[in-house]
Amino acid sequence: MSGTDRGEVGDVPKVTIKYKENPNKPMHAVEWHGKKNIKVNSKRPSPEITDPVSGQGGNRGACEGGAGAGEGGGLRAGHEFMGIVEEVGPEVKNIKKGDKVVACFDVACGKCWYCKRECYSLCDATNDSKEEKELYGYRTGGFYGYSKVTGQWPGGQAQYARVPIADVNLLKIPSDAPDEKYVFLSDILPTAWNGLEMGEAAEGECVAIWGAGPVGQLCAMLANKVRKCGKVIVIDQEQYRLDHLKKHCPEVECVNRKGKDSKAIYEKLLEIWPRGPDVGVEMVGNHYVSSSLLQKVEQVVGAQQDPSEVLDEMIYCVRKGGRISIVGVYVGFTNHYNIGAFMEKFMTMRGGQTPCQKFWPKLKGLIDEGKIDPTFIITHKPPLEEAPHAYKIFDEKKDGCVKVVMKPWAKQET
Repeated sequence: MSGTDRGEVGDVPKVTIKYKENPNKPMHAVEWHGKKNIKVNSKRPSPEITDPVSGQGGNRGACEGGAGAGEGGGLRAGHEFMGIVEEVGPEVKNIKKGDKVVACFDVACGKCWYCKRECYSLCDATNDSKEEKELYGYRTGGFYGYSKVTGQWPGGQAQYARVPIADVNLLKIPSDAPDEKYVFLSDILPTAWNGLEMGEAAEGECVAIWGAGPVGQLCAMLANKVRKCGKVIVIDQEQYRLDHLKKHCPEVECVNRKGKDSKAIYEKLLEIWPRGPDVGVEMVGNHYVSSSLLQKVEQVVGAQQDPSEVLDEMIYCVRKGGRISIVGVYVGFTNHYNIGAFMEKFMTMRGGQTPCQKFWPKLKGLIDEGKIDPTFIITHKPPLEEAPHAYKIFDEKKDGCVKVVMKPWAKQET
């Protein structure tokens, strides 16, 4: 902090969330119409350049990351996408028509106090949600395809998408590179890395990851191959996910927690790493936690919003003085949180949505150099028109589904 810093917010540029539409150029787009109700609209108006610093283009591959949040019918889904730039605003400097680009899920202005410190997911300019301000005291940045709590930005699971402040929110990639190798730079690869960054996972340490979904599997790969952690353990209750991870990352230790309580998991982790994990990374989130009967009742009557079982188990299992990072999404209040153990064990906990742009240079470089290949998590590649089925098998964990990459133009190109 400089000697003249008095905590002022500073200049916050105006960013337009609602884009101009072209009804004469309809496109296919995935829409959220309520809980477990995903539809494909074949007549959605395509976006147009709305601001001088915007970019707009045709999507090459939209990545379906599971059952995301949404409020109100017709919210355009999807927060991971890439494509070819079709048009740019007159003030865009580093992106041009024809570039192959990846968009980050977190929308940032690049100029506010937070963006200048690479905290892009906390941008002051891209989320006007009154609900989030009331709930948290502050607003985070805006996120594509989530809900009105995070700005209600139209998502990227469509044939066209508009990206504001293109120089900040788009990453150029090699024109001849396979789409699947780079599309995860949009969200889940930086998110996996952020879990390790927040936990300060170091070479030789033991990292335990709760959750073997696509983000958890990428996190395990990065912990093992890039950060050179001494032991990487992944805990999940879906054996097919653990088998998929073990096939591609045989050095990772997999623990199936189905039917086991926290004490059994604790004993298993001590068997693997007697001191207990140095770092715990939460990759489950509130949507997929198997709540106890008491917590389910409390959620039904509104006494709590997010279950705490996974977090409590992590506090119990991670060693004294250990670190915990929360990557899975939580949105509200929880009960039964074991704050006593957390405090007495001298632990550290961090959480947050990922500032993708901060990690782009590092992670893109690893892909460019062939040091990592994130495509191992992909199990399904349907056309965009099959989005409802793709969401269903991901949510219900059927057909061996780990990660879906949808092709917005697949049917038109055949």
